[in-house]
Formats: sequence, C-alpha cells, structure tokens
Amino acid sequence: MKKGLVILIAVAAVVLGIFFWFQGNYNKMVKMDEGVQAAWSQVENVYQRRADLIPNLVATVKGYASHEQQTLEGVISARSKATQITVNPEDLTSEQMEKFQKAQGELGAALGKLLAITENYPELKANENFLSLQSQLEGTENRIAVERKKFNDAARVYNTTIRQFPKNIVAGMFGFEKKPYFEAAEGAQEAPKVEF
Repeated sequence: MKKGLVILIAVAAVVLGIFFWFQGNYNKMVKMDEGVQAAWSQVENVYQRRADLIPNLVATVKGYASHEQQTLEGVISARSKATQITVNPEDLTSEQMEKFQKAQGELGAALGKLLAITENYPELKANENFLSLQSQLEGTENRIAVERKKFNDAARVYNTTIRQFPKNIVAGMFGFEKKPYFEAAEGAQEAPKVEF
C-alpha cells in the first residue's frame, strides 16, 4: 500500500511539474507576443504622427511654392497610400510588413523631394511655421527609427524563444508563429547620388 502511494505521489509530482512547465512557457510566450504587438502599435503611432504633420507642412510650402504642384501632389498621394495600409499586429506576416514598409518608404521619398525643393525658397526656409514643422518632422523620423528598433528587438526575443527547444513544442502546440522584422529598404546600402 505504501509503495503504491509513493508511486502515485511521484506520478502526480511529474504530471504537475510538466503542467507548470507548459503553463510557464505558454504564459511567457503570450507576454512576449503582447510585447511585440505593443511595439508594433507604437511604430504605427509614430508613423501616424508623421502622417498628421504632412498636411500642415504641405499647406505651408504651398503658400510659397505653388508652382511645385507635382511634388505637393506626390506627397499627398503617398500619404494617402501610407495611411490606407493597416497591419493587424496579431497576424503580422512578411507580406504585410513589406507592403507597409513600401508605402512608408514612398512617403519618405516624397517628403524628401518636398524638403529638397524648399532650398529654392529662402523666404520659406525662414518661415517660423515651416521651421517648426520641419523640426517636428525630423524628430518624428528619429522616433520612427527608435520604435522600429524596439519592435525588431521585441520580435527577435519572441522569435528566439519560440524556436528554442523544447519551447518550440509549446509554441507549435499553441500556434505561436515567427514575427517578421523591419528591414532596410532595397538599395539602402548604396549612398544616394547628389547632383548639383
């Protein structure tokens, strides 16, 4: 009788140990997944801040450089495309991330053209509203870089955890999937050409 009780207690201890191990790893993965989703939300937040600044910047430039209509329309069009792409952080895929990055890259390029034409307008460069908007935009671009790095860090920690043995068993059982990273835009390794 005592031997049977000892075996029963030992089996119960092993079962409880396995249960708590699964529970702990599952909860850790849920917490990390939430961290990735929160980091993604912050990325979207700073991109939205940039999108919100653009109409004011375009309106300010329009007053000084009305004949630069093509550039102004390009910025407005790129902003529209970028704000239409939404990504569900719970179902983040490489394809969604690529579309999002492409739209944001096009917007960044259009903004670059807009800021480049301002060099031709000394009165605009001296305008306090323009200088304030330009400063806010530069600060936002820095925030975007910081938040993208935080997202990539959170995704890296999460991805590493779900791929490690034996945690990958728990991840596979409960559908935890690898998250994509922000990557440099194609051609980013080449220095831009500056022509005078």
